[in-house]
Formats: sequence, structure tokens, C-alpha cells
Amino acid sequence: MAQEDVFKKVVSHCKEYGFVFPSSDIYDGLGAVYDYGQNGVEMKNNIKQYWWQSMVLMHENIVGIDSAIFMHPTIWKASGHVDAFNDPLIDNRDSKKRYRADVLIEEQIAKYEEKVEKEVAKARKRFGDAFDEQKYRETSPKVAEDLAKRDALHERYSKAMNAMDLDELRQIILDEEIVCPISGTRNWTEVRQFNLMFKTEMGSTADGASTIYLRPETAQGIFVNYLNVQKTGRMKIPFGIAQIGKAFRNEIVARQFIFRMREFEQMEMQFFIKPGTELDWFQTWKKTRMAWHQNLGFGAENYRFHDHEKLAHYANAATDIEFKMPFGFKEVEGIHSRTNFDLSQHEKYSGKSIKYFDPELNESYTPYVIETSIGVDRMFLSVMCHSYQEEQLENGETRVVLKLPAAIAPVKLAVMPLTKKDGLPEKAREIIDELKFHFNCQYDEKDSIGKRYRRQDAIGTPYCVTVDHQSLEDNTVTIRFRDTMEQERVNISGLLGIIEDKVSITSLLKKLK
Repeated sequence: MAQEDVFKKVVSHCKEYGFVFPSSDIYDGLGAVYDYGQNGVEMKNNIKQYWWQSMVLMHENIVGIDSAIFMHPTIWKASGHVDAFNDPLIDNRDSKKRYRADVLIEEQIAKYEEKVEKEVAKARKRFGDAFDEQKYRETSPKVAEDLAKRDALHERYSKAMNAMDLDELRQIILDEEIVCPISGTRNWTEVRQFNLMFKTEMGSTADGASTIYLRPETAQGIFVNYLNVQKTGRMKIPFGIAQIGKAFRNEIVARQFIFRMREFEQMEMQFFIKPGTELDWFQTWKKTRMAWHQNLGFGAENYRFHDHEKLAHYANAATDIEFKMPFGFKEVEGIHSRTNFDLSQHEKYSGKSIKYFDPELNESYTPYVIETSIGVDRMFLSVMCHSYQEEQLENGETRVVLKLPAAIAPVKLAVMPLTKKDGLPEKAREIIDELKFHFNCQYDEKDSIGKRYRRQDAIGTPYCVTVDHQSLEDNTVTIRFRDTMEQERVNISGLLGIIEDKVSITSLLKKLK
């Protein structure tokens, strides 16, 4: 199945099975805004819990906060967002559609890489077991040509982005003959900068109202509370502050479902350190965060680091953890060495000292910061895309199954009475009443057992239990395992021991050690 088709099916599946709905759906939706349904919110909360506990439970020197969405407007002046939080946008005059110029060029770079992979795949098929991929990559003229084009474009693009040369970005688009996906033409406007922050007003009267911004990131809430946390928690450097919260960006080019939205959620941790140690800590957090992702069991080959070509004004090192989505490798988490920019700026604009006194050195300094920032919605999408599978069964049927990590799955156990009579529903309810305090359970009595299994497969439920007439006699049930579809007869008293450890966030955390 083509990856584009996989993505369309994932989007459709999310709505059909209560994971993600278009926001304001009965009013035909609102662009790039989505609501999480009954299964989606459970899975999203599990992802957040996995992240939160991996930060604040497993690190004695990391604590959490929850800062407000509305913040003093000077904060965004100090952080640079008022002057520098822009995207380079370009319009196609024929389709009237607007695009990010940098994304158009990055997609063109990816096309050269795709050409190389297609050439390698064709050669592998042609030569079979005798194929030497490394040698072919080194000696194939066609591969060499595409790689040369990619490298030349990459270098030119990097220079333009670092200089923020808008004319050069447009010229690259023209020289590469990049067309609008809608109109198919190259009738492009000039490239312009567009600020992404949403504005609103706070105050009781129009005359007395002041302009404030919806926060475009959660990090600044951590920075302005850094000293409060450090003093009240008696924190010693190095230490971190974690936060999960909503952020808002007026994305003009919002697309790819929940990958790029106007209202989204972030999980960020700012780690405060001694100046001069930042690059060592940067490497440490790169390894730590990659291990967290790969711990879900999706395969190391589906992740990679992508170092930034253009560093943000506050950074001296930056990388992204990218995951292989159906539409290519895309960023799910950023790791940045932010130097002391943010704290220094807030000290300057507020007029208040927020330096840290180091008792070991007997001196005060402004800490440096390593940031880890992960998009909850992107993480959710990566899990959905990898877990969605269509399997051909021995009887010729096809089942759609979400092979979610058990600890992330929205429902851990479905309990099903074989019939709606003879005391079986009551027995099933007894099991749920006992286990619902430990993990999320669902009662299901509608349709045949086969259809019920398919329904639970589709939402990723790792375990199903069937209560039959024998259950009333000997207190045993049939437990069915989602991934293998194998069934086993077990005692009801043993269900908790079989299931609990495998579906708990703790089971994931233990593997991180």
C-alpha cells in the first residue's frame, strides 16, 4: 500500500473510532483545529503520562510547573518573538494558495533523496542476493547525479536561510522549477515574512484594554518562573523544570492532519546548567530523549537526528529527533542548547536579578539552558501511523488493528459475555468492577464475539476476555491477545497479574533504565 494511502486511512480511522475529530464538525470544521475523542484523549493522556513520569519521577533534580497561557506582553518582546517569530511565505497567483518557502525547498531536497532510494530499490530487485548496496551507491552515475543535485541545493538553501535572504529563497524555488501542487504553475509572488503569534485584548473596556498574545510556546512560562522554583524548591544546578501545556501559532500553511495545527500541546523541559558545560549536557539529553522514543518499540530505523542548518537566535546547538511518518521523516522533538539568552533577556527587560548563586563556586552567574521540546500531537500521530496495520488472515478476511504499545493504548481490557443472558453479563461486570481500579476497562456485549474482537483490534485494546458458561462453573475465562490473536484459558483471579504490569506506564519506565 502506498504511504499516501496509509496516511489517508489513518486520518479516516481516527475519526471513525473516536480518536480525533475535526473541531466544530457540525459547522463544517475550523481549519487546522482538531478535537480528541473518547479514545484519543485516553491515548493522549497516556503519552503525556509516559513523558511526565520519565522526567519528574526518574530524575530527582527535575520538577514540574503549570504556567498560565496569558503572560505579560513584554515577555514576548524579551524573548524575541515579537520581532523574530516569522515564517517565510510565498503565494501562487493562480491557485491563490499560500506556502512556506522553506518547506517547499525542503520537500524538493527530499525528492532528490527519494530518487536515490528508488534507484537503489530497483537495483536491489534486479541483482537479488548478489546486490552490494554500498558499492552501488558509490559507483552508480545516476545516484551520484541526484546526490550532487541534492547537496548543491542543500548548501544554497542553508546559506539563504541563515541570511534570511527572501529574494534568494524565491530564486531557488524558480530555479528548481517547483510548482504549486494545486495549480501546477510556477507563478509565484515575492517571499514575505509573517508573524505567527495570535493577538487578543485584556481589559474591561475597549479604551483600557491592552494587547496581549496567546503564547506560541510554553518555554517562557518556565523561564519567568525559574527563580521562584529554584528558591522555593531549594534546587541546585543542574536542575530541570518540566511543563505540559497548550500553545498557539497562526500557521498559514497548516496541513497533514494534526502534524501542524494552530492550537497544539507541548511537553517541554528546560534544564539549567553551569556555563561551559552546555555541549556535554546537549549530547546527554540527545541520547536520553532518543532512548525514550525508541523504548516504545517502533524500531531504531524509524528515527534519526537532524541537525539544524539555521540556528535560532538563542541557540549554539540544535537538533531534531525525526520519525518516519507516511509522508517522510518529520520532526517530533527538538533539543536545543539555548545558552543564557532567555534568562539574560528577562533580567534585562524586567530589571530584576535572576542570577543563580553557586555555593560551590561562591559566585553568581546566569545559567545556561538545554531544552527538550516535544509536540504531543505529533507524538500522537507518529504512534498512530506506526501502529495502524491491515492484516490478511488465514480465512481470507482482513483485520484492521492498532498495534499500540500496551501502556499507551486507550483501553487495556475489554470484557465480553458470550451471551446477554444466563448470568454471563453479571459475571463480566464483576470482573470489570474488580479491575477498573487498576486500568481502563470496557464492557462489550453487542454483536458476535468475532465482530467485538475486530472492534477492539481497531482501537488497539491489547487484551480481551470472554465470559462463557464454563466461567460460572470454574471461575475461568478465555483471554485473547491482540497481536497474535492467541487465546488462553485462565483463572479470573489471575487476570490482574497477567495484565497489570504489561499495561502500566511503569512497565515502560522500567525499560528505560
